[in-house]
Amino acid sequence: MTKLSKLQKFAAIKTFPNVYSSKSHDSNLVVNSNGVDMDIKGKWNEHFNNDAPLILEVACGKGHYARGLGKMYPSNNYVGVELKGNRIWTGANQALKNNEENVAFLRARIEFMEYYFAREEVAEIWITFPDPQLGKPKKRTTCPRFLDVYRNVLRKDNNLVHLKTDSDELYQYTLEVLNEQKINILYQNDDIYSKPLDFPELDIKTFYEEMHLIDNRTIKYLRFTL
Repeated sequence: MTKLSKLQKFAAIKTFPNVYSSKSHDSNLVVNSNGVDMDIKGKWNEHFNNDAPLILEVACGKGHYARGLGKMYPSNNYVGVELKGNRIWTGANQALKNNEENVAFLRARIEFMEYYFAREEVAEIWITFPDPQLGKPKKRTTCPRFLDVYRNVLRKDNNLVHLKTDSDELYQYTLEVLNEQKINILYQNDDIYSKPLDFPELDIKTFYEEMHLIDNRTIKYLRFTL
């Protein structure tokens, strides 16, 4: 089978019914698979045709966690948010092939998520193996400004945020931010595989996690509420 180029993948995802792309970084509109501009904020239940809880995987890459959780908990809906279209292509293509109707993708910058998700529209957020942005704390996906974005789309009660990472720097930084903001940390573990997993969701492994485990890196996990 011929390998698609990035440009071909960008073109392909525009036709995928499970992918929405931001019209531009400063617009609240997305473009659907029919090429139609639309405002999807507060209307994700219309895509899924149900009112099941909506859970996000931010900076999702190929969407391993969104898809894995979708299989594990089919009564929920999942959206992977990612800017890089070639990565979305992989996850969205597999989701279509496997009829994973409770999984969708949004091609957008996560700092603009409030354009595309309404207040209290989201039940949970997963942050899985993000770039730790060494030396650039203001770009980290758990920095205060990103936490404010998550807070503004999450439900006010029964909300969860999950961080799974191999980065000591990001893990410690996140703990410091959460403690400074007096955010309720429900669970923390700096080596999840040192004993049997406490949560079945942690058994889902992303592409990057597989690589990190081969390199014998320890995997850390935080669960907190905003």
